[in-house]
Amino acid sequence: MSLDVSPELLAQAEHGPIDEADFVATVRDSLPYAFTTVEALAARLPHSDEPFVDDNTPPTDAERGQLLRALASNAIRGSLERHFGVTLAFMNCHRVAAFRPGTEDEAAYQEFTSLRSQLLNQTPELRNC
Repeated sequence: MSLDVSPELLAQAEHGPIDEADFVATVRDSLPYAFTTVEALAARLPHSDEPFVDDNTPPTDAERGQLLRALASNAIRGSLERHFGVTLAFMNCHRVAAFRPGTEDEAAYQEFTSLRSQLLNQTPELRNC
């Protein structure tokens, strides 16, 4: 299970739309490593002259699992992007990058998300991540 959903939030979802802030709070509480990783990137991005900032820290298996659950889910990833005002990119089950929204057509984003970059960033240690 990806998220620890409170009975109240689940009941709300069963009856209609939910508040995205409540969803983001659930993500924060359920996936703290993933949430704080994105939060830290979003805090660094405005102070960088680079097209993106990233975190390439090899996580523990539990932390990697949180990143995978957060960034593989369109709903979770999208809510984190909206909450923090960034566009996220993800590679090798642990490298998370934050880009400024609207830069997806620019060279840095295209290169980061390219097939070539994925292949060049392979390592034997990450074979089973």
